[in-house]
Amino acid sequence: MKLLKGQKIDITKGRNIRNLSLRFGWAIKDTAMSVDAAAFILNAQGRCVQDEHFIFYGHVESPNGEVRHSTADGPEKEVVHIAFSKLSESAARIAFTLTIYEGEQQGHDMSAVSDMYVQLTDADSGEVLCQYTYGMDLTRETAIVVGELYRYNDEWKFNAIGSGFYGGLAALCTHFGLEIEERISEVAAAVEEKVIAPIDLRKQKVNYTLEKKKLQGVVARVGIVLDISGSMRKLYMNGTVQEVVERILAVACLFDDNATLDVWVYDSLYSRLPSVTEQDIAGYVDRHILHNSKINKFGANNEPPVMRDVIHKYTEEEESATPVFIIFINDGGVVKSIKKVITTASVQPIFWQFVGIGHSDFEVLKKLDTMEGRVVDNANFIHVHDIGAISDESLYDQLLNEFPVWLKAAKEKRIIRESY
Repeated sequence: MKLLKGQKIDITKGRNIRNLSLRFGWAIKDTAMSVDAAAFILNAQGRCVQDEHFIFYGHVESPNGEVRHSTADGPEKEVVHIAFSKLSESAARIAFTLTIYEGEQQGHDMSAVSDMYVQLTDADSGEVLCQYTYGMDLTRETAIVVGELYRYNDEWKFNAIGSGFYGGLAALCTHFGLEIEERISEVAAAVEEKVIAPIDLRKQKVNYTLEKKKLQGVVARVGIVLDISGSMRKLYMNGTVQEVVERILAVACLFDDNATLDVWVYDSLYSRLPSVTEQDIAGYVDRHILHNSKINKFGANNEPPVMRDVIHKYTEEEESATPVFIIFINDGGVVKSIKKVITTASVQPIFWQFVGIGHSDFEVLKKLDTMEGRVVDNANFIHVHDIGAISDESLYDQLLNEFPVWLKAAKEKRIIRESY
């Protein structure tokens, strides 16, 4: 059954439905965006009276397990599960929402999201009860109240709403009665009390991204190649590069069996540096790069030599069928001859994720997706104007967007084993 905006239908009346799944699907034009589904358990006045009744990726289950959030297995992105028998009498409604993470801050809105729908399914039998497609009339909004389940004569009905909000998740929380600033303070206090290290917080964020991209359980060696040409000097001196290495180490901790990040730097020459772990990440850039007189620094850039050394390490020195995920940081564009290196390497178990930072044109890197002559598409490019300002969540979402596509293609071409 296809629902129209404003339509209300019976869910439990005349049916023996104990558990309901709401499966959310959407498509994103801008891979830098992150979209999330959530649920609010509300009282008869439409208020969420407890923080624990706000269910989303950061708090995936309500106290009694009556509402639970998870990623999806099929074409949908996320699922909200409802156990009707566990809902208390005070739960009069459950609102379902879709939001863009940091939409206003990142300049993203619903005009870049398409094919939004929610499918209501009997979780026990698998029967699809109805589907609601929405959002075609939205433009600059950053959040949507998709619909709501509500009690009526001791039965549950669904109301297809599809109303847009400005202000993202914060606006929705306020709308449903949650005190945002108070809640943020409580979370911050809890984090401080538990003394969670920054690397552990980042690993949690990486893990959520892995869930969304269906990459949990993937094993890969991770490396980072850092531009150290003259235009990068300020970013080394002000600590931005150290921060970048720490953020990428969190990815390595989840992918690599040894939780180790391999590191290279390059300008006209290159240096392969000691690999880094959680135990020696503090002061790594100062110790191994800035205060290392053996490293050539702040000259012109030349990428092919360092790329060939990356290939040599993983295919000759440490030959293995384990996938390799290389994050390549560059702030001024690259020489055109990298095309030959990337094409030649397309038969190797190496994926190159280029990250352009700053305001250069990146003409060569922008054409990676249309580069011909490769066995598989083994490289991707993202442009981050200010890598120090972008959130961890957005950075990880962009970094890991194309890697699963390459993994699938590399398995089909027997470049890597199916077990990876």
